[in-house]
Amino acid sequence: MGILGFLILGLIAGAIAKAILPGRQGGGWLVTMVLGVVGAILGGWIGSLIFGGGLAEFFDLRTWLLAILGSIIVLLIYGAVMNRSGRRA
Repeated sequence: MGILGFLILGLIAGAIAKAILPGRQGGGWLVTMVLGVVGAILGGWIGSLIFGGGLAEFFDLRTWLLAILGSIIVLLIYGAVMNRSGRRA
């Protein structure tokens, strides 16, 4: 998967993670993309540890599920850090 595909995957996975989690998360599309890309990396790493294979092809269901799972984890951590620092996330 190329860098453009990875950025698109991160943007969509981050947006889906924001839609799944309840509450109002701050940040625009750039923050969503960064969180999604970091989440996709985390999801790929978790997938390689558990299943023996991380992110594969762009249109692979496992790739999308791992990226969304990783994005949810990263978004939860991001929300906890933003709330702890006194800002409203």
